[in-house]
This record gives sequence, C-alpha cells and structure tokens, in this order.
Amino acid sequence: MIDIKLIREDRDLVKENIKKKFQDDKLVLVDEVYELDQKVRKLKKEGDELRFKRNELSSEIGSLMRDGKKEDAEKIKADVSAINERLEGLEKEEDELNLEIKTRMMVIPNIIDESVPLGKSDEDNVELEKFGEAKVPSYEVPYHIDILESLQGVDMDAASKVAGNGFYYLLGDVARLHSAILTYARDFMIDKGFTYCIPPYMIRKAVVDGVMSFEEMDAMMYKIEGEDLYLIGTSEHSVIGRYKNEILKEDDLPITLTSYSPCFRKEKGAHGIEERGIYRIHQFEKQEMIVICTKEEANSWYDKMWKYTVDLFRSLDIPVRTLECCSGDLADLKVKSCDVEAWSPRQKKYFEVGSCSLLGDAQSRRLGIRVNGKEGKYYPSTLNNTVVAPPRMLIAFLENNYNEDGSINIPEVLRPYMGGLDKITKLT
Repeated sequence: MIDIKLIREDRDLVKENIKKKFQDDKLVLVDEVYELDQKVRKLKKEGDELRFKRNELSSEIGSLMRDGKKEDAEKIKADVSAINERLEGLEKEEDELNLEIKTRMMVIPNIIDESVPLGKSDEDNVELEKFGEAKVPSYEVPYHIDILESLQGVDMDAASKVAGNGFYYLLGDVARLHSAILTYARDFMIDKGFTYCIPPYMIRKAVVDGVMSFEEMDAMMYKIEGEDLYLIGTSEHSVIGRYKNEILKEDDLPITLTSYSPCFRKEKGAHGIEERGIYRIHQFEKQEMIVICTKEEANSWYDKMWKYTVDLFRSLDIPVRTLECCSGDLADLKVKSCDVEAWSPRQKKYFEVGSCSLLGDAQSRRLGIRVNGKEGKYYPSTLNNTVVAPPRMLIAFLENNYNEDGSINIPEVLRPYMGGLDKITKLT
C-alpha cells in the first residue's frame, strides 16, 4: 500500500505507475481516493472546529454556573449536546470514508523502481547474468519423474488416492536428499548471519491482507473452514506478520531471518497441475530469507540476497541465471524483483527455482510495523527471497547431477547431510 501523500501531492506519478503495470482499469481509483480523502480532510477540519467550539462553551458553562446563571448554562449545555451529536455523525461518516479509501488503496500497486524494465508478462523479463556452464551431456537425461521412479523415490499414484492431484510421497534416499538440501540451505544461511526461524504455518486474515495482494490471496491461499486462519503459501507471510503493529528500534535493524516451513498453494488457474510430475504442486517445503531494514539499505540487501541463492546453487553444481522481472510481471506490492532460474539439461533451457523481491514499505505500512528512528517514526523496507524450494529445486539437482548409469552424484558440500553418501544408485 502506497503512502496516501503520493495521491495528495502527485496523482500523475501514481497513474503513470499504474500504466507501466498495464492495469489501466485501476486508474479511476486514484481520483476516487483523492476525492474521498478531500472529504475526510474537510470532515476533520469541521470536527476540529467543533471540538474547539465545544471547549469554549464548556468553559463558559463553568463560569455561568459559578455566577448562578443556571438557565443560561442550560441553554449552552444544549448547544454542547448538539455539537456532540454532530461530532458523532462526523466520526461515523469519517470512518466509512476511510474504509472506502483503504479498500481502494489496497489494490493500487506499489511504485516500481526506475530500473524495472517495462513489459506485460514474464515473456518480457530480462536476463541479467548466467552463472556456471549450462551443459548438455552426450547421453539422454530422463524426465524428472522417471528419474525419481527409477530410484524408487516417489509415489504419485498413492498420493493421488490419499490427497488428489498435486501431491506426492517421497521415499528412501530421495526423501533423505530432499531433507538434506533443506538442512544444508538452513546452515548456509545461518553462516551468512541470518537467524533461523520456524514460524506458524497458519495466519489470520489481518496478516494475509498485510503481506499480499487480493489477487495473490485468491490464487494461492487455502482457508481453514470455520476459522479465521489460512495455510501459508510461504513462510515470509508469518515471519513478517510477527512484527504486526510493533515499533522496532532502529539500532536493531537490519533484522535478518531464514525460515523453514511447508507451503500450501491452490495454484488456481495454474497450467500443468494435473500433469505427471512434481514441478507445480499444492504442498512443498521451502527455506526462505527475510530482511527488514531501512529504505537506504534496501537495495544493498536486495543484491546480497539473490546472490546468496546463486552461490548456494553453484555449490551444488547447478548452473543458474538471473532474470529481472518486468513491470507487468510484478505483484502489486513489489518495488522490484528478480527470478533465479536453474538450468535443465533435459529441456535445454532454464526454469524458475526462486524469486527475490523488494517490497519497499508496502508490507510494513499495511501491517503497522514502524521503526523508532532518530528523526521520528517511519515504515521500514521488507525483502524476501527463496533460498531453496524442493521439490522444484530437487528437479534441477537430479538433472544436473544425473549420470548415464542412472545414478545421482552427491556434491561434496551435501555429503555430511547424507551420511557420507557420494552417490545415489539406481535400483532395479
């Protein structure tokens, strides 16, 4: 949610930002908010004048009562009563208008960074840099589900009977590999100075509204029937929610956390959810990184965070590239974002395995997170980034460490988490 001062002072800037995101249907909201805000400010002014008048009259009542002029005092009391009645009406009208303003402000997109390339969809995202050599072996790399089945590491059919499409069982060394990757990622981020966190896996609606747009919520979140609770789609949601309505000390910034959680997503409208495989699913696990910092430090942290993900993938012998997300591909709360994509030797192309996002003060403003700074209170910037998200990351790992005999190499850094195992062999 942007600062309403932007609409008061520079509506053209807000409208131009909406156009850059190709959301012209929202242009009308800017003028509507401006007009509603003008009404609220007018009501506030009238309210302040009435309160000042009430104070004057109250003082006059006291003087009249002391002078024994009870009848005159009673007349003024009637005027005070009328003022109170009018103030009650003003406050009610003001609350109603503020709700209308908030409803509109919640869907007006955040102001994107000047560096964000213009484009309508992810097809217009811009490649930034490649890391590692994207190789295609002389032998065929099978589809990931075939690799998993050859290792007796997955059971999709049983999962479908138990939970439906979009779920899976991981088994044996594959399940161990999955957990090893997450544990390695946890320690990798702890070594970077991040504090490890396991958050709640459910959050209330007030937190959902604070961390994501309505469109994202509708497409992602599972609602718990009969409860004010939603299953999280990523641990960032509950980690940021921890600081709701808190005033932080500036000396405590930056707050750097790395969190583990299962993630649950409806994947509403997603293509391929019914297809064979574990690329797009309803349930997965993820190691995340979250930073709360000053506006001045935000861009520096943004660059550090996506580089951490690149470094982790390269330590596991997986080539990656980074893509700058274009304006039309940014969720409404984001200032800028870049995707990390892993190389697929089977498909001979890169595919998304993580995303790093700077949200400015959009989340902190919605959640009421403030910082007590040297020059007063302000809303801090928030950032989040995927460290690893198996099983999508697991697909990249299997393909890039696949041998012609069907075995999977275990990179040296991961072996301590696999009981010293240097290879997973194909089972017959």
